[in-house]
Amino acid sequence: MLHIHLEEHSYDILIKRGAFQEVGTWVQQLWNKQRIAVITDSNVAPLYGEHIIEALSAAGFEATLLAVPAGENSKSLEQAAFLYDRLAQSGMTRSDGIIALGGGVIGDLAGFVASTYMRGIDFLQIPTTLLAQVDSSIGGKTAVNTSSAKNLVGTFAQPVGVMIDPDLLKSLSLKRVQEGIAEIIKSAAIADPELWQTLAGLKDEVDLLAHAEKVITASLKVKQKVVEEDPFDHGSRLTLNFGHTIGHGLERTAAFDTSHGEGVAMGMIMITRHAEAIGLTPKGTTAQLTKMIEKFHLPTKPREIEKEQLYQAITHDKKARGQQLKIILLEGIGQAKIVTIPTEEIKDYLL
Repeated sequence: MLHIHLEEHSYDILIKRGAFQEVGTWVQQLWNKQRIAVITDSNVAPLYGEHIIEALSAAGFEATLLAVPAGENSKSLEQAAFLYDRLAQSGMTRSDGIIALGGGVIGDLAGFVASTYMRGIDFLQIPTTLLAQVDSSIGGKTAVNTSSAKNLVGTFAQPVGVMIDPDLLKSLSLKRVQEGIAEIIKSAAIADPELWQTLAGLKDEVDLLAHAEKVITASLKVKQKVVEEDPFDHGSRLTLNFGHTIGHGLERTAAFDTSHGEGVAMGMIMITRHAEAIGLTPKGTTAQLTKMIEKFHLPTKPREIEKEQLYQAITHDKKARGQQLKIILLEGIGQAKIVTIPTEEIKDYLL
């Protein structure tokens, strides 16, 4: 169990194999009897939808399952509007709650809907992908995409609780597991040399899943520390964006054919390679990063790159502020720094 301690809102993260089997009891400990809307997607609903509704009903809750189409395109204002209407039709009030059951898209969308419906109702996170379990389900960032940029419209809204059950990862494809591993590598690279050594000692993705509780807990501790220090993303929390400035640009220019994890993996390499070349990162860091990323079968460079298009995608990202851009560089494995550069200079990192 991890405890996220924030001045205005603290909550616990339960990390336990098999926890989902006791989901009704867990929710009983957090909420009074009330209406609950479980927001999920078309991939997760057939796997876990029936179990969670039965468990919540047995625990005395009035539960409804709301599923949106799987995929990044559902992280939209259109789907949010659809969910608002469904919540209103089912009589949801400010004393009721939402459970986000799914990956990062569902966590972001359901969290955004919860934080804006009737000016905010409580929500819980039950992430079903490794990426969501180690990253997006904690920290309180919610968002939807627009045609201009990823995560452009969003809120900071903390969940009441988070349940992380590594057994839910058994249904994932290898590619979806690799997405989460990219974020774990990022966490180790920016703040945890011990986690880096743990990853170095693992053989592959399957071996990592066998040690999932240990690896997930270590990765979450990195995020816990910076979220508690900087809940609204103005200072040290920016280090969590290592690889993301370029990674989000790669996602946008590939129209989401590049997954988030793949974008982050390539973004980490691209930004470190140039930083090393100009002396801002120690020699050999790119090689260490490349070896780790390749071990878990993630890409290290894009198949092709349209530099100007990628630059435009990056400068439309919310991380770009005016004529300056904050980028995250490594001072070595396990330590990151925030560097401010002229926005135009990011082009040098895109070669």
